[in-house]
Parts: sequence; structure tokens; C-alpha cells
Amino acid sequence: QTENCHQNVMDNTSHFNLFPISVKLTNLTTCHFRLKNMNKLFMVLILLLTGCVGIPENVKPVENFKLESYLGKWYEIARLDHSFERGLSQVTANYNLRDDGGLQIINRGYSAKENKWKEAEGKAYFVRGSDQGYLKASFFGPFYGSYIVFGLDHKNYQYSLVSGPDKSYFWILARTPQLNENIKSALIEKAAALGFDTSKLIHANND
Repeated sequence: QTENCHQNVMDNTSHFNLFPISVKLTNLTTCHFRLKNMNKLFMVLILLLTGCVGIPENVKPVENFKLESYLGKWYEIARLDHSFERGLSQVTANYNLRDDGGLQIINRGYSAKENKWKEAEGKAYFVRGSDQGYLKASFFGPFYGSYIVFGLDHKNYQYSLVSGPDKSYFWILARTPQLNENIKSALIEKAAALGFDTSKLIHANND
């Protein structure tokens, strides 16, 4: 869920030249020029990567989050489209504890076009306290994106609303392949009220 951020990093860093133009400068001036360019690069990387783990406007992570109750298998009920899930159906997410205290994520979905199941493994860590549904997740090396649980069945952990770093990322997850239509409608209304474009939702076919 960090693809856009990764592309922004690459696009923006391409504007900075790490190898200064050859001109007749003293060694000291050349070093100073190189350091200035590297400092700009690092600043861009810091700003972009920080933005990838931000929280969208009006979205608030749930409090009293219990990780042990969130572990296990979840079914995707609906989502906003993104290239990394495009064409996949019957998508599930499995969450397990890692030895380093983080969260192991295994996403799985079926590609009818390729006639095969596809799987991706990632990891996630709490950004603040472990009692808040605000994590950063990574499927691409050192690059992280926000994983924000902003709606949750606190009693039984049977459904959740998840956002990424901006409102183009949105998922409805449930413990079962199908979710009660009344509950699903209420969750969609909540997301729409917060500014998510629910008219573009892709509804899962988990039959």
C-alpha cells in the first residue's frame, strides 16, 4: 500500500544530481556543492517517507486496540482500486506476530487472468502505542505506508475499516467471506462521511 509514495520518492529524487557538474572549483567548494545536493536529497526522502505514514484528514485511529484479537485471517469485503490488487479476487489477509514484536502480513488473492493465486508478505509495526490502531506496513524493503484501523467491531473483532496514508486507500475487512448487508452499508456510510469516494468501491465476490 505504499506504491504511490515509492513513485514519488523516485520522481522527486531524480531532480537532484548527486554528481556535481564538472567546473573549475576548488576541492572544498566541490565538496560543499556535493553535500548541499545530498542534504537536499535526504530532506526529500525524509519528507516523502514521513508523508507515507501520515493520517488522512478527519480519520482517527481506533483506541483500545487489542492486537491479539486482531490476529488471524480477514476477508476483503470491499476496496478502492490500486494497481497492486488490480484483477485479484477472493483476497484475504493473515496477521501473525513476528519474533521482533512486529506483525507479519500475508496477503493472498486469485488472479483469473493468470489463473493462479498470488501472495505477498509484509510486516507492520505500531507507530504510537500498541493500544491504538495506527501501524506502518511495508512490502518493499525500507518503505512504509500507513495502516490505520479507523472503524472496528470492538466487541467481537468481526469487521474493520482500514485506511492508508491518504483517502485513495480504503478497505472493509471481515472475519467471514460475507458481511451482513446492514453492517456493510453502515460502514460505507461512515467512510463516505469522512471523505472516502465510496462510489468507486470494488465489492468482493467471495463465493
